[in-house]
Amino acid sequence: MNVIVDPALLAYASERQRIVLQAVIENGSLLAASKALGLHRSSLQDTLRRVKARAALQGLSPEHSMRHTVPETHVVKGVSTLYAHDGSIKSQWVKSLLDDKVREEMRQEAWNAMADELPRLDATPPVDDGRDDLCNLITCTDFHLGMLAWQKEGGDDWDLKIAERVLWGSFSRMIDAMPCARTCVLNIQGDFLHSDGLLPVTPAHKHVLDQDGRFSKIVAVAIRVLRRLVNHALAKHPKVHLLIVEGNHDEASSMWLRQMFAALYENEPRLTVNDSELPFYVYQHGKVMLAFHHGHKVKNEQLPMLFAAQFSRMWGETSKRYCHTGHRHHLDEKEYSGMTVTQHPTLSARDAYAARGGWIAERAALGITYHATQGQYARTYVSPDMIEHVAQPPAA
Repeated sequence: MNVIVDPALLAYASERQRIVLQAVIENGSLLAASKALGLHRSSLQDTLRRVKARAALQGLSPEHSMRHTVPETHVVKGVSTLYAHDGSIKSQWVKSLLDDKVREEMRQEAWNAMADELPRLDATPPVDDGRDDLCNLITCTDFHLGMLAWQKEGGDDWDLKIAERVLWGSFSRMIDAMPCARTCVLNIQGDFLHSDGLLPVTPAHKHVLDQDGRFSKIVAVAIRVLRRLVNHALAKHPKVHLLIVEGNHDEASSMWLRQMFAALYENEPRLTVNDSELPFYVYQHGKVMLAFHHGHKVKNEQLPMLFAAQFSRMWGETSKRYCHTGHRHHLDEKEYSGMTVTQHPTLSARDAYAARGGWIAERAALGITYHATQGQYARTYVSPDMIEHVAQPPAA
């Protein structure tokens, strides 16, 4: 099937995307271009779709007679076209605006483009170890990387350096202590970052947050520590599935982290990254259904029926079902009709908001091993006290 690509779209493509578009232009079809580049046709279709979407936001969509573009700081709100009797365009009006929803779409496309440009990591040597019937679930929830807490106020100090040490010490210890399973689900269960942008406020309600340092420093630490955890999980498990769950503190950051790690490990066949755009996630291990939601949108008791309705096929194929949440910073577990909901504790310290609200809970993280037919098999528990004297994490 021949595909006509307007050369004007090249101005809205990244360097890698321009190579793809140029190949389609020169070869005349997606199939021929995919053979020339050695890429799957679906990959070329995704690239073309992304470039067209980015160009259309600024007024360029040749197949829809849109050629009047707006500045990069604006997006197109609407286009009105007056056609003559012969089908030619007599006049066209382009309305532009700065809109939060559209800006978010532009950011999403920008993250996709940045992921296109990321250097890919080489595949790591395969690990021939672990029981096929076991799956290790490692959960990090409400870590609030970038939060600033004061011992005199909340009981413990917390900043970027402490958070990085605690994260590496706790989860490297947990991974090493868990049974030898062939599969690992590395679950970053929401609110991994304390803030979601340059301003230290919550995304939805704009509550002012206690933040340690500039957002760029927080981003750098987040990427570094996640890479360490992923690599450590790959060193023990032949297969790793990475979940980066949306939280109420990191709605946007969870998106770009997902895109970044999917691109970064694109050449690693032993790692998969969940790509759900909804804040509800699932993973199936034999007859076991694992479901995930941060806990900020739906109450715990409502989650079983939501997952049963939304993922009915997986629900029907499984006999053991477990849902994992966070958000409330303390351990809670209850069995509902056909599903056990585990609300995980957090390793992070209390900030001023939590301390002044009187919320107290034991700081910890919980790893759970699942058997493919028997369900829950073993648990591994870590707390900051266990890694008090752990060394600084190695370089990523």
